[in-house]
Amino acid sequence: MPIIQKKTHLDLQTIKEAIDEMRRFNLRPGAQFEPQNTQYVMPDIIIEQDENGVYTIRLTEDWTPNIHISKRYFELSKDRDADQKTREYLQQKIQSAKWLIEAIEQRRGTLKKVTQAIIDHQRAFLDHGPAAIKPLKMQQIADQVGVHVTTVSRAVDDKWAQTPRGLFPLKRFFGGGVESKTMGEDVAYETIKQKLTELIAHEDKSSPLSDEEIVTKLNDAGYPVARRTVTKYRKMLKIPSSRQRKDWALG
Repeated sequence: MPIIQKKTHLDLQTIKEAIDEMRRFNLRPGAQFEPQNTQYVMPDIIIEQDENGVYTIRLTEDWTPNIHISKRYFELSKDRDADQKTREYLQQKIQSAKWLIEAIEQRRGTLKKVTQAIIDHQRAFLDHGPAAIKPLKMQQIADQVGVHVTTVSRAVDDKWAQTPRGLFPLKRFFGGGVESKTMGEDVAYETIKQKLTELIAHEDKSSPLSDEEIVTKLNDAGYPVARRTVTKYRKMLKIPSSRQRKDWALG
């Protein structure tokens, strides 16, 4: 306090009251506007491109402990001098542990195969970004990998991939689409959402595009959509209506 008194030229009682007041301050005032804790995502898979342009897959297992069975338990389970019940108990537990280890390895293998199949279908996504995503069903991946579609669903559930284009949940690579007559191929719904966002981002804010005008522009560009679809996507993207987007200061 003497140092504070010297710097501020205030009496000790005033300084003490000020310190007591500061002790009641909220050190994180912004937390009241965002009560939920920040959730940090750690990628389960790293997708990288090598010098030959080939995308490689690596599971992130740095924080995953290696599971192994103690050699000592193996020896005890085979020791004929040990109690018979003890040996049978150890053999049963060792068999259960082997099953668990095999199941974990099989799950890792399935995840790698599924991810590789996704990459095979979504190469354009990795090369050019989310706007180039292709329609993809889980059944297509299941057929390619040779597993049931529910296995694919479980494999990608809550899994994240670090890619050259950013961090994405594996489910992000799946989605339906519509056939583009001008392009002669299917266009993903996600691509249409991206184009819709771009149209609105570059519109004249003094006269924003109506949903009908957006439909016309998308159809002209080869993205066949109905007005109700544009309205649905706009609301999903939390984009206001044309009237709400209008900048009245511009006229």
